[in-house]
Order: sequence, then structure tokens, then C-alpha cells
Amino acid sequence: MEEKSYSKELIGKTIVSKSGKKFGEVGDLIFEVGSGELIHLLLRNPTPYTDKMELEKTKDGQILIPFSAVIASGDFIVVAEEDII
Repeated sequence: MEEKSYSKELIGKTIVSKSGKKFGEVGDLIFEVGSGELIHLLLRNPTPYTDKMELEKTKDGQILIPFSAVIASGDFIVVAEEDII
């Protein structure tokens, strides 16, 4: 059975790639209202590494990480870089 995580446990965690490159921290979560499905992680304190990437952004210019790219969650949120770009 899959272990449940509460959204407040994800906020503030550092987002890193499989190779260890740091993206920033989870600032907020974006859900699909009808289904409750988690769609994006909103990036807070983005690192200079993210500037080189063509990442999706909100209309306010905040960087979005697709939740579908998340491969692990523990002390860090690990994302598959190839699933983001």
C-alpha cells in the first residue's frame, strides 16, 4: 500500500534532480480542483541552474515543476530532469 504524504510535509523541501542538481524548494502545490490530483510544484528560491532550463512558468513568472516528474519524496523531492523539459 502506498504511504500517504500530507501537503504541508512537502512545502519547503528541496527539489533536486536524479544527478543531484538543486532546483530550489517547494513553495506551494497546484491541484486539479475537481479530482484533487496534484499537477505542479511551485518553485521557491530557484537556483541559477533553473535559469538555463526552459521551465513552465505561471503568469507571475514563478517556475512550475510538473508533479509527474517527481520520482521520490523523502528528505528531498527527487525529479527526473528528462520529464520536465
